[in-house]
Amino acid sequence: MISRAELTGLILAGGKGRRMGGRDKGLELLAGQPFVAHVQNRLANHVSEVLINANRNLERYADFGDRVIVDSEGGFLGPLMGIYTGLRAASTPWVVVTPCDSPALPTDLVARLVNGIGENDIAVADDGERLHPVVALIRTTLADDLEQVLSQGERKVERWQARHAWCRVDMSDCAEAFTNLNSEADKRRLSLKEAGATFTNI
Repeated sequence: MISRAELTGLILAGGKGRRMGGRDKGLELLAGQPFVAHVQNRLANHVSEVLINANRNLERYADFGDRVIVDSEGGFLGPLMGIYTGLRAASTPWVVVTPCDSPALPTDLVARLVNGIGENDIAVADDGERLHPVVALIRTTLADDLEQVLSQGERKVERWQARHAWCRVDMSDCAEAFTNLNSEADKRRLSLKEAGATFTNI
C-alpha cells in the first residue's frame, strides 16, 4: 500500500483561463474560497506535500500550497507540461494530480486512487461516463519518458498515459464531483446549497 509519505499532491493551475475571460481560474471564488483552496483541502491531509503548478499570481498561490512551481518551459503549453513539472519537482515516488477548476472533488480521492492502482504506473479517475486524465495517480519515474514525448510535441495527457501501464478507477458513485467550472455560467449552475453540502474541509 502506498503511504502518505510516498505521495505528493499536484494542483494544475497554470492555464490561461480562456473560458473565464482570461482570469486565473484557480483564484475564482466559490462558497467564499478560491477554487484552489477547495482542491487543496482534498489533498492536504493525505499527501506529504502539496505543489501548485502556476504561471502567474505566484504569491497568491503560495497561500494554498507548500510550494508553487512554474512550468519547466514557458508559453502556457498545457496540463501535460504541468504534470511534467510536478513529476520533476516531487521528492516522493508518486504524485496525485488534480486540476484547479474541479473544487468538488471527492474528499477520499487520494485513497480511491491509491486503492485502485494495483501494479500499474498510472491510475485515472473514471466518473462512469468518461475518464479524467488530469485526476490521476502517477509514478514519478515516468518523468523521463514524459520529457521525451513533450520534446516531440505531444500535448495530450491521455495519449501519453496510454504509453504506460494504467488503469481506470471507478468513481461513478460521485460523478458530479468531477464537474469543471470553466465559466461564469458553470459557477452559477452550482447552487449555494450544493456548495454548502460539498465544499467542506477534510
